[in-house]
Amino acid sequence: MELPYATLRFASYYGDHMVLQKSPQRAVLWGYGPDGEKVTVYLSGPILQKVSSVPVKEGIWQVTLDPVEAGGPYNVYAISQSSACNLTDVLFGDIWLCGGQSNMYFNTSALCGIAALAGVVADFSAVCWLFGRYMYDKLQYPIGLVESCWGGTPVEAWSSPRALKQCGLNQSEDNSMMKSTVLWNAMIHPFLNMTIYGAIWYQGEANAEYHQDKYNCSFPAMINAWRMGFHQGSGGQTALDFPFGFVQLSTYKNGSADDGFPEIRWHQTADMGFVPNSRMKNTFMAVALDLPDKTSPYGTIHPRDKQDVAHRLTLGARAVAYGEKNVSFQGPFPKEIMLKENSIIITYDKAVSVASSKNIFEICCSEKKVSCETKSIWLPAAIMDWNHTSIRLFAGSCPSSEVAALRYAWRDWPCEFKACPVYDIDGNLPAPPFITNKYSADQNVWKRI
Repeated sequence: MELPYATLRFASYYGDHMVLQKSPQRAVLWGYGPDGEKVTVYLSGPILQKVSSVPVKEGIWQVTLDPVEAGGPYNVYAISQSSACNLTDVLFGDIWLCGGQSNMYFNTSALCGIAALAGVVADFSAVCWLFGRYMYDKLQYPIGLVESCWGGTPVEAWSSPRALKQCGLNQSEDNSMMKSTVLWNAMIHPFLNMTIYGAIWYQGEANAEYHQDKYNCSFPAMINAWRMGFHQGSGGQTALDFPFGFVQLSTYKNGSADDGFPEIRWHQTADMGFVPNSRMKNTFMAVALDLPDKTSPYGTIHPRDKQDVAHRLTLGARAVAYGEKNVSFQGPFPKEIMLKENSIIITYDKAVSVASSKNIFEICCSEKKVSCETKSIWLPAAIMDWNHTSIRLFAGSCPSSEVAALRYAWRDWPCEFKACPVYDIDGNLPAPPFITNKYSADQNVWKRI
């Protein structure tokens, strides 16, 4: 009987010039070979390392290297009784997985403001490549990037059956493979044995209509499923709570308030408006609603400015994933809302820079003192004045006793390029959108004076 794998080889995603995860984690290598033979792996370079021989079982072998500090280059040899294979010019650093739909797939060759890039880089994810480049500039050691993305796909396609079940979603709903676990099976599961440091994600447009109301569950559940899968698949080498960064949706249709983008932005944070939070620990977010692109030849849903997106992700990674102190990575968020006569005073959790605006803040009135919905009637609340930590809005269209809810930037396209009215004090990080109901049980930011 012919053996399924007569020649020893590495799994297909291992190759020359690649990066493996550095210490303190231990990189995992695996591949195929003749059943019953033993495989020994050697690492040759700045240090010499030999891994104890492991048997080939059902055509597959797998080894875990001892921890290796950042750097290289190394040659990696796998040797069995009948054959051998090797990888050359291997470096050790941090591995980041980049996933999502078309805005993560968006190639570096289409970037605005960057000269044409040649070779493999031209066809690589722009957000992923820029994130890696910016992280390398800061960390000064190798960054390995794994791109796994597919345009037009909902979060359900990237989720495990267990994650879907947790959110009351049917694995085979609509009889469409793109709305089940197909990409979890085809494009995530094969990587689970790999040791990684973290992941970044850009997706959500496809869920603006499809299971929009479930995204506040399905997205956190997908993150948790990835974390558990990589942790188990790598034999515990990938952290069970590995850092996960994502891009909050940018823009698509100018003037639209009901295409689902505002709701998805909110659901991306598990309806809390910011991350990390109690439901999404060890996560970070790049707000992108102020980066529209009216003239994008790829459609307005694909803005070309991925440099700012990647830079904002980098700030989050530095603070959350690497614990760097004094790194500002979040835009201002309300910590207290006070009603006074015909005014609403918003106090933020950090210093703000503010520009005047008549309609980006909106209020909802309720005589019956009940919560408002996103489809309720919302009225503009103009910015009257501000100081370095607070903004005062005019609520004259609604008596203060009837103000039931407040929201900010609740439109697909709330402002022009880098021209939203509220940023951090340096004017670099936009305030994320929010919606808050005075009569909701979980809202404790509302005060009356």
